[in-house]
Amino acid sequence: MSNRNKELEEAVIRNYQQEENMMILVFAQWCINHGLDPEALYRRAYPHQENNLPLAQALELTVPKEEAGEIADDTVLGVLSLFGNEELAFIVTEEIGKRNK
Repeated sequence: MSNRNKELEEAVIRNYQQEENMMILVFAQWCINHGLDPEALYRRAYPHQENNLPLAQALELTVPKEEAGEIADDTVLGVLSLFGNEELAFIVTEEIGKRNK
């Protein structure tokens, strides 16, 4: 593989990781906005995974719900689906259902 191809591949990976981190932050802030524990929801979706470092890092960037902008339910579900987090999207959908009762 040429240096140019390797550099391009590394740039694509970095971009994906940055977008994935943004998705995690959207999920975490949505949880905070609705009084939910992001780590607890994540564990429900992925019970066999150990601590999630990107989620812990995202939690450091969240703000209290009073300071946060609104994140629509469709937005959080969309970004979760975009990154293949169907299990987590299912848990989020359950929480939306509980809230709408």
